[in-house]
Amino acid sequence: MERTVYVNGDYVPEREAKISVFDRGFLFADGVYEVTSVLNGKLVDFAGHMRRLRRSLDELQMRMPCSEEELLQIHRKLVEVNAVAEGLVYMQITRGAADRDFTYPESATPTLVLFTQARPVIASPVAERGARVVTVEDLRWGRRDIKTVQLLYPSMAKMIAKGQGVDDAWLVQDGKITEGTSNNTYIVTADGTIVTRDLSHDILPGITRAAVLNCVRELQMKVEERAFSVEEALSAREAFSTSATGFVCPVVEIDGTVLGDGKPGPVARRLRQIYIEESLKSAI
Repeated sequence: MERTVYVNGDYVPEREAKISVFDRGFLFADGVYEVTSVLNGKLVDFAGHMRRLRRSLDELQMRMPCSEEELLQIHRKLVEVNAVAEGLVYMQITRGAADRDFTYPESATPTLVLFTQARPVIASPVAERGARVVTVEDLRWGRRDIKTVQLLYPSMAKMIAKGQGVDDAWLVQDGKITEGTSNNTYIVTADGTIVTRDLSHDILPGITRAAVLNCVRELQMKVEERAFSVEEALSAREAFSTSATGFVCPVVEIDGTVLGDGKPGPVARRLRQIYIEESLKSAI
């Protein structure tokens, strides 16, 4: 069945969806996006995604194309008409179409596009067996805290991982791991402390990251928000990542070094289970 997508106020078949060749998202990657998971036909962490969206738009001096309530209704309608029980909704906002110029146009109307992807997110073969990752130099721009559509280097890093026969790449700057290509990263030390990079311009403030850290604190587990080195990761008891589509995903191998017994660790497995349970309860 052909999907229905949303383009600037219209719900249209995907093959009929069009935007201008002068759209600044196409010419300059001048746009932001959010991906919201769908469980049982409902949206997970929607309010958090809206908060981050507003921040990204503010950082780029870009206008919100409509109200949050309207965005919620668009998300819900797309989920309904495409019969998505489990999957995701992708939303992209660009500055709009204008004659090509590096300065921001003053009168452009923002472009708003949304589409769904139906796919299993709870039953994940990678999460079940644990992901294998390699480290790659982090060559992205310096404002990774803004969720822009500038994703070419993460794509390149994922292709490096694919070429080495593993699942993903973790990015490294000055010997410290920043984050994964599309996720936040964590290690568990020998004493059970969960360590994850602290928020700054160096990483994206993950919505799933915030939710999982809330779970960690409610469980009174020890957590440190700080940079950690590749060497620390290689000697960790276990590791995992978080993202809107991967939830909590255990990592069992880094650069060919097997962590623990080579199976998903108890901390990652517990947090994944709790996050999914809580998401099912709170999804709207």
